[in-house]
Parts: sequence; C-alpha cells; structure tokens
Amino acid sequence: MREQNRELTYYIGTSLDGFIAGPNDEVEPLMVFADVLEAIKQEWPETLPGFARQSFGIDAAPNLHFDTLVMGRRTYDPGLAMGITSPYAHMEQYVFTDSLGADTDKDVNFVSGDPLAFVRDLKAREGKGIWLCGGANLAAAVAPEIDRIIVKRYPVLFGGGIPMFAGAYDPTPFTLTEHRSFESGATIQTYRKA
Repeated sequence: MREQNRELTYYIGTSLDGFIAGPNDEVEPLMVFADVLEAIKQEWPETLPGFARQSFGIDAAPNLHFDTLVMGRRTYDPGLAMGITSPYAHMEQYVFTDSLGADTDKDVNFVSGDPLAFVRDLKAREGKGIWLCGGANLAAAVAPEIDRIIVKRYPVLFGGGIPMFAGAYDPTPFTLTEHRSFESGATIQTYRKA
C-alpha cells in the first residue's frame, strides 16, 4: 500500500437539505451569509475565486490548505458563461470534461478519462491538499479517494436540485471531527473518513 502525501477534501456549500445548487444551477441563496464569508476569507482564502479576491481584500492571501483543485464541467460552466476561463488562477486547476480543451485557457488543465485514477495520481504527487470543488457526479466518481468532507450548511431549504453526490448507493462512514455554528444559523462541519 502506497503512502499518501496529499488529501482530497470535498469542501462544499449546501442547503439544509443537502443540495449544492438548485435544479438550474442556482447557488445565489447560499451566498448571502456574511459571517460565513468572513470565516472563509480568514481560514480558507484560496477557495474564493480569483476575480473576487481583490474586492474581498484578500488578493495577496496565501493558499493555506490547497494548491490544487478538481471540478466537473458543470461547476466550471457558470464562470465560463461570464467570460472567466481561469477562476482559480492561484491554484493548479483541473476540469473534467470531454468537450473543452487547452484552447479555452492555457492555465486550466482540461481532463477526460477516469477521474478516480486521475485523482489517485494527483494524491501521489508532492504538494498541499487537493480541493474537490464540485460537482455531484465528480464527487461520486472519486468518493473512494475523499479523505475529508467540509460542509458549509446554510439555513436555506431548496426542496430539489443538485445533491452533494450523484452516484450509486454505497454507504461510507465518516466521523464528525469539527462543528462550528454561526449567528446566521449556518454551520461548518468537518468529517473524516472513518
């Protein structure tokens, strides 16, 4: 068994009922909690996209936990629709897609093929942690390699949409290692693979 140097962390925001976006990719209801944003700016600055970092006053903030991220095409698309082709230029970015290539942005790595094998290879490389940025299909595909899940749960009920994982039934135990509550009613919970 090989030794793992890096961890894969699924760091994600969800509604109370576990959706990372609405049925039409709506995420705006999860972005209105100033107390959580302040915590993110201080503790996880690298998870804020490059185009917003200056306005948040953290444009020079170092990457504290992650230097690499992986995301699915559907997670990448909203930024692309706004003309943002390299949303996290302060990190090594990998987007899983069969339809985009290097001509989209030279600073983004567009990957096709088996996400699980690719993530295993990334974990074997030197570096800081790897952020699984989303979405549901990619999370399900790489679930065996997820070491930690950090859920920012917002006090909003969606009633439907895109779940945290969209895969086959496969119960995998995790242990709650940290729980933080905010005045807004939001929480951040950290789980480690049991």
